Amino acid sequence: MRKTIISMCLLAAMFLVHRTTFGQAAEPATATPVNPNAAVMDFETDIVDYGTIEQGADPYREFKFTNTGKEPLIITNAKGSCGCTIPEWPKEPINPGESSVIKVRYDTKRIGAFTKTVTISSNATTPTKVIKIKGKVEKAPEGASSTPEKPATPGVPVD
Repeated sequence: MRKTIISMCLLAAMFLVHRTTFGQAAEPATATPVNPNAAVMDFETDIVDYGTIEQGADPYREFKFTNTGKEPLIITNAKGSCGCTIPEWPKEPINPGESSVIKVRYDTKRIGAFTKTVTISSNATTPTKVIKIKGKVEKAPEGASSTPEKPATPGVPVD
C-alpha cells in the first residue's frame, strides 16, 4: 500500500512538472528587424568542382560574387573546414553592384576524393554563408614531377 501511494505521488509530481514546463505556450521570440537596405552576397555558384586532377596540380579556385544589396558588403572572416583549405577574401568593402572573388586553395598533394567547405561571415542579409569545393586528386604518374621544370633559355645548351 505504501509503495502504491509513493508511486502515485511520484507520477503526479512528474505530470505537474511536465505540464508546467511543456504545457504552457512559448513566449514569442523577439525577431531582429531585417534591414531592407542590407548587403546581399549573390554567388555565381556555391560549389566549385575541381574534377579529377593530378597530385600537385593548380590548387586555386575562385568563387565570384556580386553585392546585390543597397549597402557596402563587408566580409569579416572566411574559414576553411580544415587546414588543407585556405580561403582569401577581399578585406575592403564591396559596394552595391560591384563584384569580387573569394579565392580558395586546396592542398592538392593529398591523394583521394575531397569535399571541403568555407564558412564566410559578413554583414549581408545572410550573415553566414557556406560555400563548397570538391574533387578528386589522383597520384601523379611515376617519373612525373609535381613541380614545373624551368623553361629552356634560348642559346644556352641543355645538360
